[in-house]
Amino acid sequence: MKNVSVVRIFLREGDRHAGHSLMEEIFRRLHDEYQVRGVTAFRGVAGFGSHGSLRADDVLRFSVHLPLVLEFFDDPEKVDAILPALAGLVPPGHLLRWEAHCS
Repeated sequence: MKNVSVVRIFLREGDRHAGHSLMEEIFRRLHDEYQVRGVTAFRGVAGFGSHGSLRADDVLRFSVHLPLVLEFFDDPEKVDAILPALAGLVPPGHLLRWEAHCS
């Protein structure tokens, strides 16, 4: 078994960075710049954050505030190098990290 670090980033569909989708910007960096071992993007159908505002998918209205979760993993040393750059993009308290075993 190999030790890895897993990172989960909580965003909303409408979050932007420099005029582009924040999720797409982070995904691009993880793929192109950092070449992490694996990335998955999840789109939530409902959720609420620290403000308690419920966001839910509804066929009658279009919402750009639905939750998104990006999750990636790699060697702990590589994650250590990546996290400072991501911290500048992600709102405080929206990034989690834990250690795991990869077989």
